[in-house]
Amino acid sequence: MSDRLENTQPANTEPNPLLTEPEFVVPPPGEDNLPPPAPGRRAAATFIFLTVSLDMLALGMIAPVLPRLIESFLHGDTSSASRMLGLFGTVFAVVQFFCSPILGSLSDRIGRRPIVLLSNFGLGLDYLLMAWAPALHWLFLGRVISGITSSSIPTAMAYMADITPHERRAAAFGMLSGAFGLGLILGPSVGGILGSIHPRLPFWVAAGLSLLNGLYGLFVLPESLRREHRMDFSWRRANPIGSLDMLRRGGMLALSGMLLFGYIAQQSLMNVFVIYGDYRYRWSDRTVGLALATLGAGSALYGAVLLKPVVARLRERKAIALGLIGGTVGYSLFGLARTGWLFWLGMPLLNLMSFAWPSAQGLLSRKTTPSEQGQLQAAINSLRGIAGVIGPGIFTWIFSKSIGPHAVIPFMGSPFFVAASMLLIGLVFLRFSPE
Repeated sequence: MSDRLENTQPANTEPNPLLTEPEFVVPPPGEDNLPPPAPGRRAAATFIFLTVSLDMLALGMIAPVLPRLIESFLHGDTSSASRMLGLFGTVFAVVQFFCSPILGSLSDRIGRRPIVLLSNFGLGLDYLLMAWAPALHWLFLGRVISGITSSSIPTAMAYMADITPHERRAAAFGMLSGAFGLGLILGPSVGGILGSIHPRLPFWVAAGLSLLNGLYGLFVLPESLRREHRMDFSWRRANPIGSLDMLRRGGMLALSGMLLFGYIAQQSLMNVFVIYGDYRYRWSDRTVGLALATLGAGSALYGAVLLKPVVARLRERKAIALGLIGGTVGYSLFGLARTGWLFWLGMPLLNLMSFAWPSAQGLLSRKTTPSEQGQLQAAINSLRGIAGVIGPGIFTWIFSKSIGPHAVIPFMGSPFFVAASMLLIGLVFLRFSPE
């Protein structure tokens, strides 16, 4: 059986306006890099920013209440609920890992608009399912569907690449990075407030936000991928290994290696930050939450506001180097800090990392054709997935061997020293990547 889905649409059949209209005005020959008309581009970019923000907001909103909801289905058995929560998280990550390349390649075939809109409506209906779920297996099914529908984030990235000239893509990706940070800052706090009223209320609110955003997108989101830039769907490309294969092209492999080591380093924050602050500084839950919010706010500020002028002045490669150096110093300060206030001094430096990832994505997007932007962003998301599999075990094991009476590693901050070392390796990759 062929691995391609052929276009069986008759030549004289008009496209479904729900899926492909309205489209951006096609620029004159030789001016492919010009932005689309300003009003349409602004509305579309705003919608994509809102989509990413609301996706992250919704994920953050359910984070404080999902453990309690699972525990209620298990009759208050905290130990079983903890294991089930780990299973939920693993399945969510695995589903994203496999579905991101499929949706990314599909968007290269049928366009970005249908994938982004279906994701909004799919997420909304999924959160309704989870809000209603009368049993644990229904809640689990909802989490699987969340993994599928949330896998459209690479398509949102590809959309921004479609509508943004090459020289502005790093700033555009920085805006989306800011959207990530904004959603993750507000989500847990909003979810905690709503969850105190009723544990299922955050799911209802998340559903409403996703469905309203989808309805908004029906009217304001044009299709960004022109027909002549589309390519046939192929299962060879629409899988994690196949999508990563495109990163082997000249100049892309070194940058991809830099991204992979940087994403693994980030897992130190996701997996040992809370327990490190509690163990070393005796931070309360409130202090830990404030520290995480500060990091998230800094990420949003650096990505959405500061990245554009930095890239305009330094260009992408130097912005990446600045981010990696700042991140290395920031992680090192985290590991060295003997007091909490010294730890806080490392945060502004660590937030310089917000310059690196969008700039690298901007460079990589220049090395691919318009018809491959979805596959590229899916491949980058697969790198995040690999980091999510490797990183947690590395950093939690290192931390466990750095504390207690039988510690074999003499530095309590060793997880962050390892993270800093990975960013130095990323600098080496950057040094040897072609201009």
